[in-house]
Amino acid sequence: MLNQSDEQKNYIKNVKRNKYIIIFTRIIILIAFFSFWEIAGRLKLIDTFLTSTPTKMFKSFMQIYAEGTLITHISITCFETITGFLLGTVLGALIAILLWWSDFISKVLDPYLIVLNALPKVALAPIIIFWVGNGIKAIIVIALLISIVVTIISILSGFREVDEDKIKLLKTFGASKFQILTNLIIPASIPTLISALKINVGLSWVGVIMGEFLVAKEGLGFLIIYGGQVSQLDMVMMSIVILSILAYLMYEMVALIERKVVNKDG
Repeated sequence: MLNQSDEQKNYIKNVKRNKYIIIFTRIIILIAFFSFWEIAGRLKLIDTFLTSTPTKMFKSFMQIYAEGTLITHISITCFETITGFLLGTVLGALIAILLWWSDFISKVLDPYLIVLNALPKVALAPIIIFWVGNGIKAIIVIALLISIVVTIISILSGFREVDEDKIKLLKTFGASKFQILTNLIIPASIPTLISALKINVGLSWVGVIMGEFLVAKEGLGFLIIYGGQVSQLDMVMMSIVILSILAYLMYEMVALIERKVVNKDG
C-alpha cells in the first residue's frame, strides 16, 4: 500500500503530465489551424484576397517591421490598453467601495449605473473627442468608460455577497466599518476582484481598438482601419493576429496574479 507521500508524488506527477498534455494539444491545434489555412489558400479553396494566408501575413509583418513603424504601433496600443485597464480597475474598485460604504449613495446612483452599463459607449466617442482632444487621451477615456461601469457592478456585487452573519459578528466585537472592509469584505471578495481583472482585459482591448478606429493615427487599430481602406487585408489579418497574441499574454499575466494570490491564501 502506498504511503501518503507516494500518493502525493503520484498526484503531482499526474497533474504536471495533464498540464503538459493540454499545452501540447493547444499547440497542435494552433499548428493544424494555420497549416490548413495556408494549404486552403494555396489550393484556391478560399479567396486569399479576403482571408489572406499565414505566409502573406508574415510578409506583411516583415514589411511593416522593416519600415520601422511596427514596434511603435504595438507600443502605443499596449500603452493605451494598460493605462485604460489600470484606470478602469482602480477607479472602478474605489467607486465600488464608496457605494458599499454608503447605502444612500448606492441607492441614488444605482439607476445611473444601469443606464451607463446599457448605453453603447461608442455613442459617447464624438463628445469625448471634443472634450479631451483627438488623440491618445480620447482613446484611453473610451477604454476607461467601457470597463469602469462593469468593474463597479461586478465588484460591488461581490461585496454584497459576503456573509451578513460574519459582518454582524465583527460589528458585535466593535469593529469599525473600515476594519470590516479591510479584514472581511476585501479578502472575501478576492475571487470577484480577480474576475473583474479578467473581464477588464478584454474590455480594455475593445475600448482601445474602438478608440483607435475613430481617432488614431498610430496603433494596431489604425493599421486595421488603414489596411481595410487601401484593400491590404494581409495587414488587417496580421494586426488581428498580433492583437490576439497581446491580449492572450495580458490575460496570462492576470492569471499568474490569480495563481500567486491563491497559493498565498492556501
